Amino acid sequence: MAAQPTPPASPRSDRIPPYSEEAERGVLGAVLLDPGALDKAVERGVLADAFYLRIHQELFEVLLAMVQEGRPVDLLTVGERLRSLGRFEGLGGQAFLEGLVDSTPTAAHAEYYIDIIRQKFILRSIIARSAEAQEACFGADEDADVILGKTEQAFFDITELQRTAITPWSDLINVAMEEIEVIFQEKKGITGVPTGYRDLDDILQGLQKGDMVVLAARPSMGKTSLALNIAENVALGKDQPDQKPQPVAVFSLEMSKEQLVRRMICSNAEVPSHKLTGGYLSKDLHGRLTQAASQLRKAPILLDDTAGLEVLELRSRARRMKRKHDIAMIVVDYLQMLHYPQFAREGRQLETAAISGALKGMAKELKVPVLVLSQLSRAPEQRSDSAKPRLSDLRDSGAIEQDADVVLLLRRPSRYEEDPQHEDRRLAYLEVAKHRNGRTGMVELNFEEELTRFENRTRGVDRDAGFASAGEGGAT
Repeated sequence: MAAQPTPPASPRSDRIPPYSEEAERGVLGAVLLDPGALDKAVERGVLADAFYLRIHQELFEVLLAMVQEGRPVDLLTVGERLRSLGRFEGLGGQAFLEGLVDSTPTAAHAEYYIDIIRQKFILRSIIARSAEAQEACFGADEDADVILGKTEQAFFDITELQRTAITPWSDLINVAMEEIEVIFQEKKGITGVPTGYRDLDDILQGLQKGDMVVLAARPSMGKTSLALNIAENVALGKDQPDQKPQPVAVFSLEMSKEQLVRRMICSNAEVPSHKLTGGYLSKDLHGRLTQAASQLRKAPILLDDTAGLEVLELRSRARRMKRKHDIAMIVVDYLQMLHYPQFAREGRQLETAAISGALKGMAKELKVPVLVLSQLSRAPEQRSDSAKPRLSDLRDSGAIEQDADVVLLLRRPSRYEEDPQHEDRRLAYLEVAKHRNGRTGMVELNFEEELTRFENRTRGVDRDAGFASAGEGGAT
């Protein structure tokens, strides 16, 4: 006889959710003795909904409103406020207020009570999210992967309740001085992840942890190529002080993983991809491809080419990559192909703003730079200044410019016949148009179109020194 499946355990309905009435009374009594205790509660993320008993929630809301209005808080003033709101007797009257003060000998223990309330609130939040996850699983209205992503995000949101006290100023000074000492000892100003491009790193000092870096361009300018080149440089440890490879996550929503890997091998081997697709491989080219593949095989690159990815699912995957592989950088190609179903009905502009905010939140959460590719509108091509892009050209939403810590605008003069530098087939301009924590500026690079590869450019030497047979096809 076949074994019957064991039914899943259901939460017991007779259990009382975790809470501490004594701690809740202790915090309220401490505020009545010293209103400064309320600031400590708010600083630790303890608001009205952190209290379990309804009467305690209502009283805390009244106390918070009085402090925010600058009114004095004591037994008399709070009692009068409750009477004016018609809630004095409902909360227990004068006996209730006096009982709170009598049960709290001193306000000095407020932080201890606050921490107990916060701990119980987190436990209740975990129970609630677990029940929601169970309900979603039994409902089965969505794919299991979607439910898993939402559940993971819901539990992560709980961790945002784990607020800590303000870091002492002296500790912040010590952290800053440790970074200064590293710069002094290494004699190198780069404090972030080096991109491998000398002039760009000179301006940015590398890609900084927690930064959202937007790389924007019109189609066929080579933004995907540049992003992959940077990812390769980081993963292979190029321009690193210790030449140590660092894991990189690449989310490609447009190109397949096979296309990207083939492009990286050809670029690294300096073999034009059309020779590979056309079957024109000499023994020398084959050897170079084999050598490039051997080198790239060692690169810790995690490539995800899932199409139609939702931004919350991307964030969940990145979180797992960080936990398992300790990734140093994330590349997203590209922003406009991400989705955020909760905001889809509100219009593309609001959805894009929500996506941008989620990517910035991911960078801060994981403490890694996130390089996000973005499309530009057609506005540059409608202007007469050699199609030079501006920050206002970022497509779909101004929130992208607002959320980004760094905005890089890529342009190749050879793509525009009216540009004075149209004849320089290799020249590419990468403008640091926004830099929240530093200076802006213009970076000149060489772009080998046949190899889909960007290189450092030496002014006055590199002009017209590239491949004479460079094709006219666009790069992405």
